Amino acid sequence: MEEMLFYDRMQFAFTITFHYLFPQLTMGLSLIIVYFKWKYLRTKNEQYNHATHFWMKIFALNFAMGVVTGIPMEFQFGTNWAKFSELTGGIIGQTLAMEGMFSFFLESSFLGIFLFGEKILGHKWHFVTGVLIMIGSWTSGYLIIATHSWMQNPVGYEILENGKFVLTNFKALFLNPWLWPSYLHNQAASLVTSSFVVAGIGAFYILSQKNVSFGRLFLKTGVIFGLISSIIVAVPTGDLLAKNVVKYQPVTFAGMEGIFHTEKKGSEIVLIGQPDVKDKKLDNKIAVPNILSFLTYGNWEQEIKGLDQFEEDLHPTNISGLYYAYHIMVGLGTLFIGLMVLALFQLIRGKLYQTKWILWSLMFMMPFPYIANTTGWYTAELGRQPWLVYNLLRTSAGASPTVSSGNTLFTLLGFIGLYLLLGMLFLLLIGKIINKGPHHVELSTEKI
Repeated sequence: MEEMLFYDRMQFAFTITFHYLFPQLTMGLSLIIVYFKWKYLRTKNEQYNHATHFWMKIFALNFAMGVVTGIPMEFQFGTNWAKFSELTGGIIGQTLAMEGMFSFFLESSFLGIFLFGEKILGHKWHFVTGVLIMIGSWTSGYLIIATHSWMQNPVGYEILENGKFVLTNFKALFLNPWLWPSYLHNQAASLVTSSFVVAGIGAFYILSQKNVSFGRLFLKTGVIFGLISSIIVAVPTGDLLAKNVVKYQPVTFAGMEGIFHTEKKGSEIVLIGQPDVKDKKLDNKIAVPNILSFLTYGNWEQEIKGLDQFEEDLHPTNISGLYYAYHIMVGLGTLFIGLMVLALFQLIRGKLYQTKWILWSLMFMMPFPYIANTTGWYTAELGRQPWLVYNLLRTSAGASPTVSSGNTLFTLLGFIGLYLLLGMLFLLLIGKIINKGPHHVELSTEKI
């Protein structure tokens, strides 16, 4: 059973990690595309319209990859996690069906119109279709996170005698206190990814002396959006989400922060340290006393429960993985804010386009928001273990008893090979789009 569960989890972890590389860009990028089109309507500067078309190509390719890699996850609910689907399908099936029927079809339908219908629609209606694509994209994220939030903090349900979960309060599902902080945090993090990609490609154009005018536009836009979204990820959304974890999953919070033993007069915040789960301690730690208590409760001496206050069978099953995922996410988020502050400072001074070390840094940092987003989701999922539905349904009780570990491993290896080929094809096509660049246009008198 343990081997089967391991491969079930590994397959879902691999497929969803690869899949989420694409939606995390498209959700944030849809807002930036709408911004470019809005700027064109206001200024009539053709450069903004060509920027819209350029990024829409990248959006469309990411959207297509997201669709292709998203479908296998739906099938896994019925194959590897059939018991989970049987018991909770009456609740999570509703939000997942809404995501497919409303959000996905809204986004995909208007994507084709946006790509090919500008001449027929005119620029104002073209802008409206862009807004509808963004609404579809962001609504899709909302419904997926509504599902995730119910698994983290189940509300509005009843368990029948046969063990099945049924929804008794539809409104409670969408007023879940876990939902809005998670959703806003996720969307802001998506905007961080898209901002760094836009800024990084802008930096590439400037450094290579190719499409320099577009490079300046992309760099300026990416830095402004990037700084705003990076701050929102930390405060208030990240702060609110962390306080939710303290309130509803205190054992998870202890694992995230590496608090093995309760500290009576305030908890320190650990900057660096390696968890020794066997001996229940942090090795080589560098910590600041009482800061964690103040950030969490606004009280320097507030007690925060350690792992020693909970039964071991309630502890997260991978404390080391949870700890490192959380600290990588937070560390990178802090780095993003610092880099974007420096970039905006140079932009205000009029020296950003000549400051090569910042341009190289922004280009080099393009992959790191993907890492931060991925480790953020790992934090959420590892923190919920050993539960599928927190405190109600254990992960071991949701797996399909009839699917062998050998079958799951075989298909996992197939997914790895297939996704490797898809990833190479994706990078090749993206590289061609970036290398070709936006259409050349003469700059108007407006300063970029």
